[in-house]
Amino acid sequence: MNVNQSAPPVPPFGQPQPVYPGYHQSSYGGQPGSTAPPTSYGAYNGPVPGYQQTPPPGVSRAPPSSEAPPASTAQAPCGQAAYGQFGQGDVQNGPSSTVQMQRFPGSQPFGSVPLAPVVSQPAVLQPFGPPPTSAQVTGQLAGMQISGAVAPALPPVGLGYGPPTSLASASGSFPNSGLYGSYPQGQAPPLSQGQGHLGAQPPQRSAPPQASSFTSPASGGPRMPSMTGPLLPGQGFGGPSVSQPNHVSSPPPQALPPGSQMTGPPGPPPPMHSSQQPGYQLQQNGSFGQARGPQPNYGSPYPGASTFGSQPGPPQPLPPKRLDPDAIPSPIQVIEDDRNNRGSEPFVTGVRGQVPPLVTTNFLVKDQGNASPRYIRCTSYNIPCTSDMAKQAQVPLAAVIKPLARLPPEEASPYVVDHGESGPLRCNRCKAYMCPFMQFIEGGRRFQCCFCSCINDVPPQYFQHLDHTGKRVDAYDRPELSLGSYEFLATVDYCKNNKFPSPPAFIFMIDVSYNAIRSGLVRLLCEELKSLLDFLPREGGAEESAIRVGFVTYNKVLHFYNVKSSLAQPQMMVVSDVADMFVPLLDGFLVNVSESRAVITSLLDQIPEMFADTRETETVFAPVIQAGMEALKTLFQPQTGAYQTLAKECVAQGCCVDLFLFPNQYVDVATLSVVPQLTGGSVYKYACFQVENDQERFLSDLRRDVQKVVGFDAVMRVRTSTGIRAVDFFGAFYMSNTTDVELAGLDGDKTVTVEFKHDDRLNEESGALLQCALLYTSCAGQRRLRIHNLALNCCTQLADLYRNCETDTLINYMAKFAYRGVLNSPVKTVRDTLITQCAQILACYRKNCASPSSAGQLILPECMKLLPVYLNCVLKSDVLQPGAEVTTDDRAYVRQLVTSMDVAETNVFFYPRLLPLTKSPIESATEPPAVRASEERLSNGDIYLLENGLNLFLWVGASVQQGVVQSLFSVSSFSQITSGLSVLPVLDNPLSKKVRGLIDSLRAQRSRYMKLIVVKQEDKLEMLFKHFLVEDKSLSGGASYVDFLCHMHKEIRQLLS
Repeated sequence: MNVNQSAPPVPPFGQPQPVYPGYHQSSYGGQPGSTAPPTSYGAYNGPVPGYQQTPPPGVSRAPPSSEAPPASTAQAPCGQAAYGQFGQGDVQNGPSSTVQMQRFPGSQPFGSVPLAPVVSQPAVLQPFGPPPTSAQVTGQLAGMQISGAVAPALPPVGLGYGPPTSLASASGSFPNSGLYGSYPQGQAPPLSQGQGHLGAQPPQRSAPPQASSFTSPASGGPRMPSMTGPLLPGQGFGGPSVSQPNHVSSPPPQALPPGSQMTGPPGPPPPMHSSQQPGYQLQQNGSFGQARGPQPNYGSPYPGASTFGSQPGPPQPLPPKRLDPDAIPSPIQVIEDDRNNRGSEPFVTGVRGQVPPLVTTNFLVKDQGNASPRYIRCTSYNIPCTSDMAKQAQVPLAAVIKPLARLPPEEASPYVVDHGESGPLRCNRCKAYMCPFMQFIEGGRRFQCCFCSCINDVPPQYFQHLDHTGKRVDAYDRPELSLGSYEFLATVDYCKNNKFPSPPAFIFMIDVSYNAIRSGLVRLLCEELKSLLDFLPREGGAEESAIRVGFVTYNKVLHFYNVKSSLAQPQMMVVSDVADMFVPLLDGFLVNVSESRAVITSLLDQIPEMFADTRETETVFAPVIQAGMEALKTLFQPQTGAYQTLAKECVAQGCCVDLFLFPNQYVDVATLSVVPQLTGGSVYKYACFQVENDQERFLSDLRRDVQKVVGFDAVMRVRTSTGIRAVDFFGAFYMSNTTDVELAGLDGDKTVTVEFKHDDRLNEESGALLQCALLYTSCAGQRRLRIHNLALNCCTQLADLYRNCETDTLINYMAKFAYRGVLNSPVKTVRDTLITQCAQILACYRKNCASPSSAGQLILPECMKLLPVYLNCVLKSDVLQPGAEVTTDDRAYVRQLVTSMDVAETNVFFYPRLLPLTKSPIESATEPPAVRASEERLSNGDIYLLENGLNLFLWVGASVQQGVVQSLFSVSSFSQITSGLSVLPVLDNPLSKKVRGLIDSLRAQRSRYMKLIVVKQEDKLEMLFKHFLVEDKSLSGGASYVDFLCHMHKEIRQLLS
């Protein structure tokens, strides 16, 4: 990595701000250049047209042009879907060829480096077509200046924050398409570059040094000219005005304001010596190795630009490279830099308001008074002191809380504190629990609550003297005085009806209708349950689980089973009146597994045989849940009513519902998932279930679901210090009032997202405090309180807010906010709200925190530079922009899944990981470095693994070496690989072992089993795979990353003007 400025020193707790080398930018989907005639391209977020194939290698291509490609250059062969800019036979990222790939010049890299001199281009002839206008922004970063503001003063050592990232202006125009709206009146039109050059070359000008900028890739060749933005009002083009037939001529040239860059379309690179200013080193982009060479069959960005009979111009030097995808912030680079900078040191939580490493970084946590980021992550760790400042910034203040998060083996679980009959010590007024931030006074006899400032007496049995600093001398012996997370044993006062709870129970409700029997699902499930019952969750050292089990089968009636240990055979009782549900037996229905082992095994053997000849296709759903709830309640109080009422009853009885669906058609997931959603349960969906293809996924999910540690009958409350309060909650739970989150069950994968608002002014000195208290019943039936505390900083300067935000958490919150919004608002309104909020966040930064610079530059805060790419992924997701093939059930399923996801899960769900498998050495034990999720990154000589937490694809390029195919698939050629294969053959060779090991390791990281799908290049399944290449334009009309960045910049400029 060749970076021309070293990063400021990174202290252990500061947020490192990497300095990025240049980036490369794709022209996937043929984004338009600076000016273009009307084309068949859809408007922003409109439907994507079918992209056509480019001429084969060897066919001469038009010189580089800054116009948009013609609508079509070649027809796709009959019967072949034209989806993607590259035709079916195109080679992507293949070996070098003689056809020079055209690229726009990139712009400059992150870091305080001077810009190269800007080369202005001559006006050119373009005989036909509409006049160039400057009314709209293009979908390309072509013609965009990618540079930063004047260097601000470096932050003080110890903060470790880099300069703001600045991006190019969204320049250029797209006449008559209404793509993005218009620029301000009076702006000079950018000029098009056609076939022949007319007129003299204007003099070269150089730009002043900039603070954060990008370099163009210089891969052993001449330095590319820097890209520039549209002319601003009052600026003119620095060359002689050249009239163009059928075009409106440019306004007369005017002097450029000092420091502004020349604008105009890119031209040929200047000679090496003339493009270098004395003392300025040649910049190279080292972030992804050398710039890639030209590629055979790889469509140029603007294939076949028509000349309409104009005379060819003089021979040109090598055409300029199109803008690299790396000219814009890369999620892969940010993730990699955070791993390198923060992965080696433990994250010590003793300091208030420090931003933790990213969720994609592996790090150890040392609890020294604040809760681990595994339990709580915030959108910002430095919150505005006033509500006015918060409204101005528009950054949502939210925390994603995962109270029962699983910890890595190297980290200790929270200590359990037993205060005996007196119970945990609390504030008399606000009921906050004792924590490290409470202030002991009067020699330790009283304490002042850090949440409400109330003075409380210390009970005699809890009294301890203070040391010379005012701290209790036993502070480090008591978890509640020294740690951010700990547990209290609850007294009987914390239990329902003042009675300690019974041990929890699992009731297995098995569908035995015709489809379930015929598909083999029932037999599969019964076989699995025989062994699975030995792995029910248990407390730390317990020999066996305290959880009892019961069994019910159902079609249109319900069958309850008595499996009492004293019986020789199980007994069945049928409830046929499902409208008046009751439980026909109490004794012998819920049993201890070890005691009733023989009877349970006998039942599981008999169920598939008992219903083998069933012709019953009808099933009931609500009565099934109701029956389970009644059994847990053990009261004969039949309940009827809608799912909401049923869910409310379940929560009141502490009955959590997990639902496994196996639909072959529409089943109304939105309605069925209400009960799991409100009770804190999970929904698993296996469409068109086939035992041979899907059994591993189903069984793995079932095992994990049964074995996971769950807190039952839980209530969670979030308390805050004076000045802010919790106002909104997102997740799978029920709320009967405005403060208590009620969960019949809560496992280690579920999160509750809480939004905070100001209700008073905050103090910079005291900061802000959060305390999450979860009251729950453990697997052993013990009532406990788990407490998590977090202290945040408060600021009066917006720059401090923007320096301490966490984009991954912000996106998690915004996705949940939007996914709930679609229930009550049109999708377009929800999408527009997200885009507007993002634009306001970035515009506020630009206006109040960034150094003054031209409006043509897009400047992003360092810790929010990935906000546009991630937000675009949310906007393109199936819930907010479904394609034609996405069913209503699919949307409802994804919507309820995302509602409970933690930050790591939403990160990979919205921006999938794409791992090249054949580029790293086979003997390497580490995971291969990921590449960006774009078709540009695929080489047809390689194999890639793509995962998003729910899906796993193995993409095989058409030109993969025969030896690799043989090693992985045990077939001799690419054509013999079975497309859609879901299991790799177990072969005894290093490559096969490595790939299968990697797949196993990825599955172990995720909360659900990811089914593998092998996708061959140019196969029909490739459409599904490309849906996850989120930096590209989507078939449902979603914008590419580049398009969206342009649109975002346009929105920001409108807000600022």
